[in-house]
Amino acid sequence: MDDKSVRVRNKRAFFDYEILDKYIAGIQLYGTEVKSIRESKISFTDSYCIFINNELWLRGIHIAEYKFGSYNNHTPKRDRKLLLNKKELIKIQKKVKEKSLTIVPLNIFFSNSGFVKLEIGIARGKKQFDKRETLKQKDSKRDMDRAMKF
Repeated sequence: MDDKSVRVRNKRAFFDYEILDKYIAGIQLYGTEVKSIRESKISFTDSYCIFINNELWLRGIHIAEYKFGSYNNHTPKRDRKLLLNKKELIKIQKKVKEKSLTIVPLNIFFSNSGFVKLEIGIARGKKQFDKRETLKQKDSKRDMDRAMKF
């Protein structure tokens, strides 16, 4: 399997949140976690990022155990440290504190050099009517695409 084709997206984040800003971060993983990500055995359900001691941590993401991992396997739902430079961390922390925003993982992919990268977004929660508006726009776009084919 080609590394560039492995890209898992958090569809729920785009539906529930209005994404204001995006960053790409490295992530600290064990070897069996990387192998599970290559097989797309990952779930973003209820995942978010949190600051602990001025470090950004990814919480609630589920990376399934690697089937050939034996006793070396990882814990599927542990906290994972995100790797960003200090300036980016300070900038993100200020934005989140000032405007009471949240940080959500958007997608996970492999870089050209083979490292696992996580795209995170600074987001504001959508209200129910915003979600309905998003669905209407998606339906109208789908209808327009169908009309263009004929």
